[in-house]
This record gives sequence, C-alpha cells and structure tokens, in this order.
Amino acid sequence: MGCSAFYLYVAGSRPTHVGVVFLTVYIFLLICIYKINVLPSPSLPLVTSTFEIYFKKRRKRTTRRKTEEDDQTKKKKQDQPNYFISLPITNPEITRGIQAVQDIVVQKDHRLSQAMIRYGSLHVTLLVMHLSNEEEVGTAVRALLESKDAVEELLQGKHLDLSFQGIDDFRNQVVFVKFAASHHTAALTEISETMKKIFQEKGILAGENRAFKPHLTFMKLSKSPELRKQVKKIDPHLYENFKSHYFGDETLYRLDLCSMLKKKQPNGYYHCESSITVEDEEENKAVGAMGQLCCFPFSRNEEKISEKNGAEPDDAELVSLSKKLVENAVLKAVQQYLEETQTKNRQTDGSPVKTEEAASGNKNEK
Repeated sequence: MGCSAFYLYVAGSRPTHVGVVFLTVYIFLLICIYKINVLPSPSLPLVTSTFEIYFKKRRKRTTRRKTEEDDQTKKKKQDQPNYFISLPITNPEITRGIQAVQDIVVQKDHRLSQAMIRYGSLHVTLLVMHLSNEEEVGTAVRALLESKDAVEELLQGKHLDLSFQGIDDFRNQVVFVKFAASHHTAALTEISETMKKIFQEKGILAGENRAFKPHLTFMKLSKSPELRKQVKKIDPHLYENFKSHYFGDETLYRLDLCSMLKKKQPNGYYHCESSITVEDEEENKAVGAMGQLCCFPFSRNEEKISEKNGAEPDDAELVSLSKKLVENAVLKAVQQYLEETQTKNRQTDGSPVKTEEAASGNKNEK
C-alpha cells in the first residue's frame, strides 16, 4: 500500500477509540520514513544526493579557501620586516627638543606615555627587510659593508646635513618630525634605493611596496596593544605649538643594520649587527692636518691640508679639523669595540663568523 493510499484510508476511517487513531498515524509515519530511506524511489534519492553533493562541494571550497587564507596570513607574518637600516639621531639638540614635546603631550594625556619612543632609540629608517636566520643576517652584513662605497659615491665627498623642522602624522596613529628641505628627502631616497638594490642582489627580501618617506618617529600607538584599546587616535592639538618648530640638524655619518626584535642596548638603541661610517673630504683633510702637525705623513691621499698656494693652515682651520679628527677617532673606536663585541658574542653562541665578513670589515676600515 502506498503512503498516499494509506493516508486516504486512515483519513476515511472513523475509529471509535482515540488511541487507535494515534496508533494508526504512528504506523503511517513509520511506513513513510521507511519508504523514503530504504525503499528505492524514482525522485527523492536523486534530490537528496544532489543536495548532499552541493553541500559537500561548498564545504570543501570553504575549507580550501580558509586553508589558503591561513597559509597567506602565516606567510605574510613570516615575511614581516624584522631588521632595518638605521640612521641614528645623535644630536642632543634634536633629542632635547623631542623630549620637550613628549613631556608636554604626556602632561595633557598621561596615557600616551606608553606611545613614546625613548630618546636612545630615535632614528630614521632607510630600509626594512626580513632575515629568517643567522646565515641571512651574515649576508645582510656583507651587503651593508658593500654599500659603503656606493653611498660615498652618491654623496661625492660632501656632508649630508639633515635639518628637522615641523611635526606631522600618519593617520593620527604615528607622529613624527619632518625634514625641513625636500632635497634631503631626495638624497636619502637615492641612498635607500641604492642600498635596496644591493641587498636584493644578495637575495635579501628588502624594501616595501609603499613609497619611501623618511621621517623621525617619536610617538606611535602600536607600541602598546593595550593603549590602542583606549586611544584610537592621537589628537594633533596636543602638539600644535610645535608643528613648525625647528629641532636641529643631523649629519649622516653612520648607518646601522639593526634588529627590531632582539634585546635593545642599555642606552635604548636597537641591537646592532654591523655598521658603516660615511667618510668625506673634510675627514681626509683632518687626518692630513694631524699628519702635518705630528710630522708624520699618514694622510689617506697624501695631500696638503691647505690648497692656498701651499700656504700654512690658519689657527681656526686647524682647530676645526682637529676637532673633526677627534670626533671621527672616537666614532671609529666605538665602532671597532661594537664589532669586536659582536664577533665574540657570535663565537660564544656557536654562530659561524665568516672570514669573508671579517675581511670585508677590515678592508672598509682602512
């Protein structure tokens, strides 16, 4: 008996007891369920299987898409920059000016104390990169040492004095000091692009997709995840009195390969893997002047300090050049100490210190 015929039979019958009616309905439902799930039917299994196939395919596509998105997110996280080329800010005038701005901002909103960059960490980023292991770090160190000649060639033996004036922000999330003149930005952009090319030729994943915009960051919300829950934007009115303030000049004389993740130095500056110093004609003249004063010809170019028809240098010139020599001597001593310390640390950690790297470093120090 078919389900429909059975239904008509039950509906047409008039049982005297209610229990018989419920029993009949119950038996009818059991027969229908059995017919749908067990007995062959010309239409229902086809519909059921079609929907099952559709949902299985949809679930499979969703799972595959989610897996691909997870892989992309994981890869993106793995490729995030963890090293950078830093131009350190060492002029006390600049650091004092920035500290004054930070103090005033914190007085107005104490929560932003968590967003402040310590004066020892102040720098301008020229290039970011991702280094996966110590081997890639060593490759990056060699690339940095090789870029020294290229940077000096771009500067053509001249100082690059960077003037900092005014304050700006990125979407009220990052606040920074601006460069005073556009030609500074152009010069740094050229240096950054040159170094990026050298690093990429070494197989280093360096650079970003966005345009290079050099700046000196001193406050950012991303320093504290907890702070970002409380403060969504940094109010520009907090530092409006400094929007055109002149902070001072910084001379490009050193570039560092720094880690974003390794423990910072006691002075607040980043862990430094290696550094290069940028020499200029004045430094060579200073070395030559001291060579003449000491009656010892140790000038790099073995040239006379003064080009005034062979005249002796005046007192002001000697004082200026002597001061320059002392500054460079101190800088080189500090750099040599850092390099020796880093070498010892690597040997202690069991990391291979490559002869080629050491040779390159000695060559560039000569």
